This record gives sequence, C-alpha cells and structure tokens, in this order.
Amino acid sequence: MHKIVSSAIAASLALAFSAPAGAAAPARPATVLEAPLRAHLAFLSSDLLEGRGTGQRGGDLTVSYLENQVMAAGLQPANGNSYRQSVRIAGVKALPQDSSIALVAGGKPLALAFGKDWVWAPGDAQAVHDVDAELVFVGYGIAAPEEGGWDDYKGLDVKGKVLVMMVNDPAPTAAEPNRFAGKGLTYYGRWTYKFEEAARRGAAGVLLIHTDASASYGWGVVQNSWMAERFQLADADLGSGLQGWLTDASARALFAAGGQDLDKLRAAAEDKAFKPVVLNARAQGREQAAVRTLEQFNVAGVVPGTDPKLKSEVVIYSAHWDHLGKQGDSGDTIFNGAVDNASGSAGLLAMAQEAARHPAKRSQMFLWVAAEEQGLLGSAAYAAKPLWPLDKTAAALNLDSLNFVGAAKDIGVQGSERSSLGATAAAVAKSMHLNVAAARPDLGGGYFRSDHFSFAKAGVPAFSISGGRDWVKDKEASDAKQKAYGARYHQVSDEYDPNWDLSGMVQQAQFTLNLGRAVADAPQMPAWKAGDQFGKVREGKQ
Repeated sequence: MHKIVSSAIAASLALAFSAPAGAAAPARPATVLEAPLRAHLAFLSSDLLEGRGTGQRGGDLTVSYLENQVMAAGLQPANGNSYRQSVRIAGVKALPQDSSIALVAGGKPLALAFGKDWVWAPGDAQAVHDVDAELVFVGYGIAAPEEGGWDDYKGLDVKGKVLVMMVNDPAPTAAEPNRFAGKGLTYYGRWTYKFEEAARRGAAGVLLIHTDASASYGWGVVQNSWMAERFQLADADLGSGLQGWLTDASARALFAAGGQDLDKLRAAAEDKAFKPVVLNARAQGREQAAVRTLEQFNVAGVVPGTDPKLKSEVVIYSAHWDHLGKQGDSGDTIFNGAVDNASGSAGLLAMAQEAARHPAKRSQMFLWVAAEEQGLLGSAAYAAKPLWPLDKTAAALNLDSLNFVGAAKDIGVQGSERSSLGATAAAVAKSMHLNVAAARPDLGGGYFRSDHFSFAKAGVPAFSISGGRDWVKDKEASDAKQKAYGARYHQVSDEYDPNWDLSGMVQQAQFTLNLGRAVADAPQMPAWKAGDQFGKVREGKQ
C-alpha cells in the first residue's frame, strides 16, 4: 500500500499555481520536465485516490484533480465551458445463484459450474433473460470480405441462436502465409469483435471456447473478469442477451454429448470453405444479473492552434486515468496502478503544461479517458460523440504504461506503420537520436487493446507510443527490472517507488509531444496506407 509523501503533494499544488498559458513563454522549446511528471505520478498512484476505480470514490477524486490541473495549466475547456465529458456506463454482475440457465446436449443438461467450467453475463444490460435457443458452431465467427471472401456464417440466419466459436483468427498456411496478418492477431481475432458481429446478426448469445494459446492468457483471467461486475457503455449499441466463455474441457464435453468431434470441427474451421454446424444442443433456462447505471467522465482540455486555417484541425493526446480501484475486505485492498496508468496520465499533464506555453499551428487536445480497464469505454464514448469533428482530427497518440526503468536508445511505435504517422515517427526519433524499436508480430492483438483503437475504428490515424528496451544503463539489471513488472501488472503491488529513474518516462512523453507537434505543424493531415481497413472508414467505404 503506497503512502504518498508530503513533498509530492506540495509539488502537485505548486504546479497548480504555475504560470498559465498567457504568461510570457520561456526561451526554451517545449520541454517535458521531470518534476511535475513525478509529482503527478506520486499523487495519482497514492492511496488517497484509492486505485482510481470505475464507479468508486477514488475515480471521482481523480477526475476533480485532473480538471483542476488542466485548468491551472491554461488549457481551454474542450466541451463548451466544461473540461468533462459524460460517459454513461452500465454495470452488470451475473447472479448464478439466482439463475437456472444450463446447456443441454443430447437431451441431457451438462453439469457445468459457474466460474470453474463456464462464465456468462448479459451483454445488453438487462437483468433477466429467459433463454431457449439452439446452439450453432460458427468456427471463428468471422466475416472478412477482404480476406479472400472469408465468411464463417455462409448466409445462415443466426437470429435467435446461441453461437459457439473459437477466439483468435485462422492461422497462416504455406500457401497463404500472410492471411489474417500471418502470425499476428487481427481485430477479427479479438473476442470483442466476435460479440459485436454476433449482435449485428441478431444472435441470442455467444459462447467463446477458451484455450490459453488462442486467448493468450489463462482461464484465471477470464474468471477474474467475468465473476466480478462488468461494465459497458449504456448509450452504445449493446450486445446479445447471453455472452460468455467455456473452458476447453467443457466445450469438448458439450460437443461430444451432441455427437460432434470438436477437434475435427476446429480443423475444418481453418478453411474458408467451412460451413456452420448446428449442434444437437440448446441453451435453456433463466439468466439473471444485477444491473446498475453510473456516470463517469473523460477530462479534456485544448490548446488552440495558431494558424488561421489549420487551427480548425486537432491532434489528440490520450491516456486512461482509471485503474482497478479498491477490491477485497482485508490486507492491501488498493490497486494503485502506478505504471498502469498513473504514469501515462502524469506524463500527459506534464506535456499539456508545455504545449500550453508553446502552441502549434493545429490545435492540440489532451484527453484523459475513463474506464479503459473495462473495455476502452471512455475512448469509445468519445469516438461515438466526439468533442472535435473526427474528420478534422489529424491523429490520436496514446500513452499507456510509461517506461519506469530508465532512458533507452530506442522508442516503440508499433502500429504507426499503418499510416503516414510511421514516417513522421521515424523522423522525430532520428531528431532525438533514438532508434525505432524493431517491429514484432502482434501475437496478443495489442493494437486492438489500448484507447487509440477507438479512434482507429472511427477512421483517425492512431497508435500508442511505447517505451524502448535498448537501455542506456546496465542492460542486464534493466531487463530484470522490466521483466519483474509482469508479476505486478494488475496487482496491488503496482505502486510508485520514489527511487524510480524517470528519465525513460520523460523521454517517452517528450517523444510523444514532439511527434504531436510535428503532426500539428505539417501542411497535411496524416493518411492511412492504401487498403488499410481503418482507412476505409475515413474514406467512407466501410
């Protein structure tokens, strides 16, 4: 449990009364300073903010702190006269003890224990569903015309049915080594896409088959998420009435009881000629859940542009302010989230202070989004009701978990290659004597799991800037320090350490600010590479 020190509070308060944007600009260029970044980081990750949980007191305190710091830095409100943007969220918690829903195969119900064998919850924020629906195996549940006409549905009307499907996407073959991004994961492989596609087709529900390899995480991750309260946007297109996961063993039992061989069907689903298979099984019974609606807030401030024409366009810098809040009744109950993502939020505050003193030709928006940990909800809410027209949004640059290890000789820009941002990022890196970190196959679908993705889906060139790994000092010790964070990720032990060397955080924030400035001052807005699926959105072709 991290106890904030008085010096950090003093530093934060001192920043609140620093010279506003209207003051005489210093001679130096826009330079991200360590002192304010460290002060913000220490405060945002302190026990006082209780882990910045969605729907919790600590989250409300965080929003108040952010809006006051943005105001003190001299940014203008992005939402009329307010720095806040409302994000209405539905909280849903399955009530298995009050429910009777079961899977019936071959005429007999399967003995499946909630949590151990399967999990489920309503995807439409409705408290009660009476279910009696046929189960259909639809392979990967993908419809991707650009992938050689891949369609796992083959015209089958799945309205009112419960779809059983695999996560991830089809593997590359010797004949098609680059299908579905080869070894990387496309958005079609993400479970979020599968739920969305099923809802678009009117399915009554979706059950995903879990394996550690296909999901890229163990069943325990699924359990922790689905046995707790889950959140979704209350004002968005909602999902199917039944959404959930099956363990591999449960799926095998289900298919066998219905007279099918799961392994044979999996193999068949690797070919685009696959057709859906109606299972001799049904989902039956009553599904009940506790449902509530709450209001959270994005925080946004703007530095107006200086060019009479270009100031109507904007560059957005984003970071999520939320973490996991307080959980449990004993011991250390606060998930402080120092690296994830007090670091990104603090970096953004330090950047905003400098941008306000050094405006660019285009306008610049600094955006702290809510409920990222609940499924990118704050950024999705912004993209659905943007505070600046999306067709006038040049780029969205996101910061999520900054480099706490130390300065590096490289910088991570994976995802920038999808647009002309890649070339700009490389030029900025060179000007800072940094190398661009070598691209790696996106095995876990990282591009689709951070807030920049909400902007990409809406057609805005976007990616997240990550810290480098080619350390300036003591490579072996630095590698060990970085690796050790894996055990603290999403744990109560992700706490601020006043002994941290923040040179890497400053470097990452400075690179992001420099990149945004390059985009803000360029004659033209960035453009997607030809054929990119998100570029088609901006072109109005999707």
